[in-house]
Amino acid sequence: MTRPAPEAVTTVGIVGCGVIGGGWALHFLAQGLKVLAADPHPRAAERFAAMAKTAWPQLERLGLKPGASLNNIEFLDSIEAVASRSHVIQESTPENLESKVAMLARIDAAAAQDTVILSSTSGLRMTDMQTGCRFPGRTVVGHPWNPPYLIPLVEVVGGQQTDSDAVDWAERFYVAFGKKVVRMEREVPGFIATRLQEALWREMLHMIDAGEATPEQIDDAIRFGPGLRWAILGPSMIYHLAGGEGGMAYVLEQFGPSLKWPWTRLEAPELTDTLRDQLVRGCERMSAGRSLAEMTAERDHYLVELLALLSRSRDGEGNT
Repeated sequence: MTRPAPEAVTTVGIVGCGVIGGGWALHFLAQGLKVLAADPHPRAAERFAAMAKTAWPQLERLGLKPGASLNNIEFLDSIEAVASRSHVIQESTPENLESKVAMLARIDAAAAQDTVILSSTSGLRMTDMQTGCRFPGRTVVGHPWNPPYLIPLVEVVGGQQTDSDAVDWAERFYVAFGKKVVRMEREVPGFIATRLQEALWREMLHMIDAGEATPEQIDDAIRFGPGLRWAILGPSMIYHLAGGEGGMAYVLEQFGPSLKWPWTRLEAPELTDTLRDQLVRGCERMSAGRSLAEMTAERDHYLVELLALLSRSRDGEGNT
């Protein structure tokens, strides 16, 4: 199979059809593509159908591309069958380096030499994952954010053995089918967005562990504070606006010294049984008896509303 132009892809292979892989499948189906899926779980197709029941109405609200249909997914008996019949493969198997190396090698052995292989890894480097591949030049990280069928972001980066034309192809492919691509020129574990999220996560754990805040207080502080701004502007531009006429230069002059103050603790705290219990109980209180399906549907409903609002801004990317 000769590698098609990114915009000409009609069939996407999904290896691993759990939360992330299933989310990718829904995204590509909504874009009017055919999806071939493989997952060893005996109820993989059933679990996907349950996910689709919640997600597809939200995708319909956003607007489906011509030909979009849930009937365009086919579950095959083997990973090799998916790899050999797809124009591009999106791997979304568990986040374990040893198993990722083995899985990418298996896909690489079955796929046509030109087929680009994308990995949904949330933190592993492609340099480390591509070591078992015969043709590592076509392996690229395509890291989505959950749920992939609604959140536009995908971080793209190759490994040391990845060919630049494969990264170019991956970027064009994602853009052609509705994604906002952040292309990285250098690998870093965790990429960009996850590393930033992890910094907030570690400080959250410290505050709960020290009795300084509850999970509910932290969630409200973000939801009704900086989280509202982050949907519109990134942290750089938020600070730039906060500086008034002086912009970022004024902010750095006035608040630069505070960077030395011990306001954040980036070393992760010990995840003790007590801390685990505090987090679990806090989330259970906030769940208030609602099922996972109910909370997922509510999340997706508001994400669609937010995406619609952002699309009405000047360029659809939050530059109002």
